[in-house]
Amino acid sequence: MTEAWTDHALKTLRAACRTADGPSLLALLRTHHPAGVLQQCGDALAAAVFRGVPGARETSMVCTSALRKRRWPGDELLAEQLDTAGSGAVRGLRPLPVDLEELSGLLEGDAAWGGGRMGLDTGECRPALADAEEPWDEDEPDGTERWLHVPCAGSRDAYRDMEDFITTVDDHDHDHDLARSLGIALQGPGAFRRCKDMLATSPAQLWRYRLFAAERQYGRARAWLADQGYRSAPPGDH
Repeated sequence: MTEAWTDHALKTLRAACRTADGPSLLALLRTHHPAGVLQQCGDALAAAVFRGVPGARETSMVCTSALRKRRWPGDELLAEQLDTAGSGAVRGLRPLPVDLEELSGLLEGDAAWGGGRMGLDTGECRPALADAEEPWDEDEPDGTERWLHVPCAGSRDAYRDMEDFITTVDDHDHDHDLARSLGIALQGPGAFRRCKDMLATSPAQLWRYRLFAAERQYGRARAWLADQGYRSAPPGDH
């Protein structure tokens, strides 16, 4: 029987992913259902398969099946990466140690700051705010680092995420009253704040929304990265 993801478990998972700690990652995925964190743990899992960590191949097959069944943005890309065991053969994409959460923050953050830039050697993500006083040209090198402009798409996709999440509240959890209230709250200015305030009255649903939104955001960041010719990889695996 698997356990529900908690804040502590998720922090432990992300720490294992940052350090590419395959055994710790697999221990978590054995005791918690991987469906809620597929995009968040996918790169580290691929690295574990590549390194031959016991049990990694079997876990990756379960995750690949779930990704192809779900079919959210970025899911097929990650499934291919798991299929090739982190060999770097995914559509000829170059590996880059970029943090997908940070990249997503540039892509979907405050549109007023216009995204930012990503280092093509280190994977560093720098928000536009950090460059506000020192404009830069992506065609000119900054020291030894090469950079790629990251545009900001604003909150349009996040709005769709909330719409889709509300559907799961109605269809899967059968909480029709909450789903109806969230649908009303999502209309007009300040919709996200109203929806989050409403979700806060149901901690279990708020937590489920956070996992749902994170998976969508990671997947979109992965898809954008692939369009630029790159794939994310844990440090030391590029």
